[in-house]
Amino acid sequence: MKKNEKQLRAIAKQLQSLAEKVEKLASLSAQEKPVKAAAKPKAKKAATAKKAAPKKAAPAKTTVLDTVFNVIKRSKKGISIANIKKKTGLETRQLSNALYKLTKKGSIKTESRGVYSKT
Repeated sequence: MKKNEKQLRAIAKQLQSLAEKVEKLASLSAQEKPVKAAAKPKAKKAATAKKAAPKKAAPAKTTVLDTVFNVIKRSKKGISIANIKKKTGLETRQLSNALYKLTKKGSIKTESRGVYSKT
């Protein structure tokens, strides 16, 4: 029992010292004003520098929402959840979340239970 009490007292002292340090830091940071970084001079481009080749556009990253929306957009009369799942290869939960978000966004509408079409 005495061993536990000693340990608790030691921990209490450590906590108190940490609290005092935090208060000191808080008061110091409240007094200091933010320092602006010095502006760096702009480097001039060399007049004889070769022209850089035009950068190729990075391939567009398609999200789950984009994938599901594109599948639905291609169907004329609407598409069922089972067919969307086959075409996209998504898990049930992912597909459910994507359909919910697209419906809330207004990109798609529900034709009947389990059938979606573009708005």
